[in-house]
Parts: sequence; structure tokens; C-alpha cells
Amino acid sequence: MQVLKIPYHQMAHGLLFILFFSSILSTNHACSQSQSSSLLSFALSLSSPSLNWTSIDCCHWEGITCDHDGWVTHLDLPSRSGLNLKGGVLPSIENLTHLTYLNLSHNSLYGSLESGFFLSLNRLEILDLSSNLFFGELLSFIPSNTRMVDLSNNHFHGAIPSSFFRQARNLTSFSVRNNTFSGSIPSSICLHSSPLIRLLDFSFNEFSSNIPAGLGKCAKLQVFRAGYNNLSGSLPEDIYNATTLEEITLPSNAIRGDIKEEIVNLTNLTILDLYLNQFSGMLPMNIGKLSKLKFMLLHSNNLKGSLPPSLVNCTNLEQLNLGSNNLEGNLSLLDFSKLSRLSKLDVVSNHFTGVFPTSLYSCKSLKALRLSLNDLDGRIEPEILSLKSLSFLSLSGSRMSNITGAMNILMRCKRLKVLILSNNFVGEEMPNGDGVVDVDGFQNLGILSFRGCELTGSLPVWLSKLKMLEVLDMSFNRITGSIPSWLGTSPSLFHINLGNNRISGELPKQFCELPMLVSEQTTAQVEHTYLELPFFVKPASDAYILQYSSLSFFPPAIYLYNNSINGSIPTEISQLILLRTLDLSDNNVGGNIPDEISSLKMLETLDLSMNHLSGEIPASLTSLNFLSSLNVSYNNLEGPIPKGTQLQGFDVSAYEGNPKLCGAPLWNDCPLINGNSQDVETEHQIPWFHISVVLGFIVGFGGFCGPLMLKKTWRDAYFQFLNNVQGRIYAMRKVRA
Repeated sequence: MQVLKIPYHQMAHGLLFILFFSSILSTNHACSQSQSSSLLSFALSLSSPSLNWTSIDCCHWEGITCDHDGWVTHLDLPSRSGLNLKGGVLPSIENLTHLTYLNLSHNSLYGSLESGFFLSLNRLEILDLSSNLFFGELLSFIPSNTRMVDLSNNHFHGAIPSSFFRQARNLTSFSVRNNTFSGSIPSSICLHSSPLIRLLDFSFNEFSSNIPAGLGKCAKLQVFRAGYNNLSGSLPEDIYNATTLEEITLPSNAIRGDIKEEIVNLTNLTILDLYLNQFSGMLPMNIGKLSKLKFMLLHSNNLKGSLPPSLVNCTNLEQLNLGSNNLEGNLSLLDFSKLSRLSKLDVVSNHFTGVFPTSLYSCKSLKALRLSLNDLDGRIEPEILSLKSLSFLSLSGSRMSNITGAMNILMRCKRLKVLILSNNFVGEEMPNGDGVVDVDGFQNLGILSFRGCELTGSLPVWLSKLKMLEVLDMSFNRITGSIPSWLGTSPSLFHINLGNNRISGELPKQFCELPMLVSEQTTAQVEHTYLELPFFVKPASDAYILQYSSLSFFPPAIYLYNNSINGSIPTEISQLILLRTLDLSDNNVGGNIPDEISSLKMLETLDLSMNHLSGEIPASLTSLNFLSSLNVSYNNLEGPIPKGTQLQGFDVSAYEGNPKLCGAPLWNDCPLINGNSQDVETEHQIPWFHISVVLGFIVGFGGFCGPLMLKKTWRDAYFQFLNNVQGRIYAMRKVRA
């Protein structure tokens, strides 16, 4: 067999020919001039940053994909790709008529969806404009090819007409979450237009009226969200026919009525979130048939009756929140041991009776437990130590006793971060080391509350060992003694409430050295994670209840109201530059209000009422720009109220009980000088005008009367003159008569 030998130079020429021919073929797939021009128009509409679109073929540009004919089919430029695009872009995109995929999410783009937008892009399958600044109304309709529309986190408004879905036969996902849409939720989405829909998200808008009927026709609907709107009425009957539903999320509306027994038809349901509505009636007796249910959030409604025994058949439950309802019955009769996956249980503020359910000790996954404000007889047993993951425990108002025994057990819960035992152990003495076994416990404890327990004794020394403690509430007890200086060395503490106790003595200077209140650098090093359950706080008896999900939103504050603290306010208070609330009301604090308080530039609330403070209100308080609440009433303050926007804007009650105070907003004006109300700087000036008038009168009178008294000839002539004048006046009267 003869082998054909081809010269090397001929082989090279052949290879070059193949590469040249391939390049010719590839140019046939390059994007057209019109596509390139439209994309460049899009790029020019951006104010920043500039896109690196410099090559000849736009099909090779970042975020661009073309089909074999050179038409742009994908425009994919979300900010997560490293860009943060800014500008108005939508009109320039309408010429990309072959687009099937458009993703501009998480940028700072703006513009409106004009009526021609969807008409031009009628091949669009995926549209993601979420997390931008787009605005306007939805005037057109979704093309028939579109499968996903995400317009969430923008500024769209107005009503969404039902016609918007009239051609969306292939739509599977539609989200307009977090806009300002109003009107009714579009009706008959599945009945006439979108039978394939799987996700509908209308959350965080201003939709009103009832939830329309028709959801039962959504044969493939898995997720329905419409929370945080103004929806009312009851759940539509046919929602119980949407058997593919896996999630119903409708919190924070005004939806009322019963949760019907037919809900057990939704056997695929994993999330039932209806909290903060007006649902009433009893829980469905057969709710245990929802065996796939993981999250049942029904708190803050008007539900009543006892818990159905079948509830424990929801063996996949991870979170069960029934707090703030009117539920009742013996809670200990429920066998929680079947809920082995339960991580959070909250039944706060109901009417449950019985003892602490010991079956809860079998829920080894439990991280958060709140049984507060019921009619339970609580008792801390050593078995609670089997809950190795427990980090949040609230048992307020459970009629517990033996605080020393309870603390000896709980101190061994190594992961405990939140411990709320308010309104328990009534009248007992706070354990102060002798009866506490494991004083090295609580190494992760961040929140500790014994509010309203009427505990006696002094602040325990073992508190100084809680290096992670950030919030301490010992208010409404009978704590005596002085504030210990070691409290000012707590490395993480930034919120202290010792109000309504019997604490005496002076404020120690060390108390003004709390690291978390004096240094922004120290604060920045602390990472606040979200709490397993929201934390409720009522700073004072007449205050609103506040809710916090993370300590990062919790205000730095010192509450020492209604005690017997004396002495003066230390000038070292100026170090607490991060403090937002300072309440020293109803004590025996005297002296002046220190000018150094004006260094607390973050201060929002200052209450110094009902003390023995004297002197003037420092004019420097006008520099506290964030001060929204001030009360210095019922002291011995005097002088004018400093002129400043905030100080004059407060109610009269903020200053009453100080008879020597004057100036707005009080009715009693400050003393007038030269016909004008004087400022602090001029109120002590010498009244020279009045002195000069008096002196002039004395000099003139003396200059006239002095010679008459000293010289007899002048005096005889003066009296002769007066006699002549008197005779002439008498003669004139006789003539006129």
C-alpha cells in the first residue's frame, strides 16, 4: 500500500483555508447592526457604570446571548454579576424583539412599563426587574410565551387589571411583592388565563377588599402570598379546593371568619401563615391530617377553644405559634413528645391552664419556648437540661417559686441566650452567690429579665460574670442597696432597666463607663443575630409594648426611675455618647443639670422629672437634635427655658412644677426689661435709664429748692411772686362771673 505524502506547506495552506472559511461562517451568526445599535442605546442610557462592550460582535458582550441568526435572545445583567447599573433603560430594550430572557434585577434602574413594552417583546419567557426603581402602572398584558414575571421591590402602583393576564397561558410565577399596588387582587387568574400558575406573590402592597374567588381553579398553584396588605372579608371557599397548595401566607391583614374544617383537604400544605388578622372560632378538629405542615403561625388573632388532640399528628411541625389568642384548656394534656422536629413553640398570652407540659422535654430539637402570660403553674425541672439546643426561654407569669433552685438548673443550659422569668418568685430574695452552684453558667446569656417579681435583696454579684449580657431588666422589684460600680464594667451591656425599686445612694462614676455606650468601635465589633422569637419590652408602666426581632434594633437605654437615688448627676455622664434613653425620674437627685449631657448627641429621651434639681436648664440642650421627649417637671429649676426648636416644641407638662421657670411653652413670661423679654444674657444688666431719670429729678429739685432755703431775700421774693399770681387769678374769675 502506497502512502501519499503531502508537503508541509500545502497542509498549512489547507489549514488556513479551513480557518478562513470557518470565520466567514461565524460572521453569519454575528449580531445585526440593529441589535448592536439597540444595545449601545441601552448602554448610553446608563448613568453608571459603563459596560465593557467594546468588541465588534455584540453577541460576545457581557450578559448577551444570541441565537444562530444573530438575534439577541438573552439580556442578563443582575447586580450580583458585579455591576450596579443606574439609569432609565426600558425604551431602548423594546427594539430587542427576539428577547426571551430579560434579567436586570438588583440594580438602580428606573422607567415605566409602557403599553408597547410587552407588545414589542412578545417572545419574552422570563422577565426579572426585581429590586430596582421602576414605577408606573401595568397597562398592557403579559405575552402568551411568558413563564415568569418578577416585579418585586419597585415603585409600581395602581390597580392590576384582570386583563393583564388574559394571554398568559404559560405563566407559572408572578410576583409584585413590595410595591404600592392598590385595588383588588386580580380575579379569575386561573379560570380564564393562567392555568399553569404555581406562585402568586402580592405581599407588601396596598391591596384591599376580599380575596377573590377562583383560586380553587388553580390546579397547579403551590404558593399564595398576600401578606401585609389591607385585605378583609373571609377566606374564599374555593381556596380549600386548591389541593396542590404548599404555602398560604396572609399575615397582617384584616381577614376574619373561621378557619374551615375543609382546610384538611390541603394535604400538601407545609406553611400556614395567618398571623395578625381577625380569624375567630376554633382550630379544625382534624387539623392533624395536615401531616406535611412545618410552620403553623396563627398568633395575634381571635381564636378560641382548646387545642385539638389531633394537632400532635402534625409530626413534621417545626414552628407552632398560637400566641395572643383566646385559646384555653389544659396544655399539659397535649402529648408534645410526638413533635420530635419542633424547634419553636409560642403560646404566649392565652388562657391555658395546668402545669408545665413535661412532654416538651422530649422535643430534643426545641430552640425556643414561650409559655408566658397564661394560667400555668410552672416549675423548672432538671429534665429541661435535655433540651441541648434551647436558646430562648420565656415563662413569665407562671407562678413559679424557688428562684435559687430554678437558677441552679438553668445556669447549666449552656446555649441559653434569652431568659425571661418576669412576674414569678413573688417576694423571694434574689440569690447572691451563696445558694447559686454554677456561677460560671450563662456564658451565652444576652437577655435576662426578672421584671415584676418583687424580689428583695441587692443586685447579685454573679451578674458581673455574664460577659455576653446585653439587656438586663430588673424593674418592678424591691431591690435595695446602691448601684454597684462593677455594673459599669459589663463588656456587652447596653440596655439596663432598674426602675421601680428601692435603690439608694449616688450614681457611681464607673456606671458612666459602660463599654457598649462609650465606644462606637466596641459596638461595631458585636454581631447581633436574629432572636429565635420576637422579644417584647414595656420600658415603663405607661409605655407601649415594643417588639424586637434582633438586638441590633434594640435601643441603648438606662432606666432608673422611681428609686431613692440621691446626689448629683455625675459630669462623667458625657462619656455615654451612644445612649438614646436616660430616665432618672422620681428620685432624690439634686444639684444642677450638668452641661455635659449635651455631649449625648444620640439622646432621644431624657426624663429628669420629680427630683430636686435646681439652677437653670443648660442652653446647650438645644444642640440635642434627636431629642424627641423631654421631661424636667417637678424640680426646683429656674430662669428662662432656652430657646431652641425642640425645647419650645415640647408640651407644657414637660416643665410644670418649676415655679421659677419662665418662657415658652409655659404661660408665665420672663421678666420684661426695656419693654422686651430679655434673654439669659441680658437679664442681669443694670437699668441705667431708670437710674438716670431718678438722678436727674434729684439734681433738678435740689438745684431749685436749695437756694430758697439758704437765702432769705430769694425766699421773700418767691413768696411775693406767688401772692401776686394768686391775686390775678382771683380777679380774672370775678370778671368772668
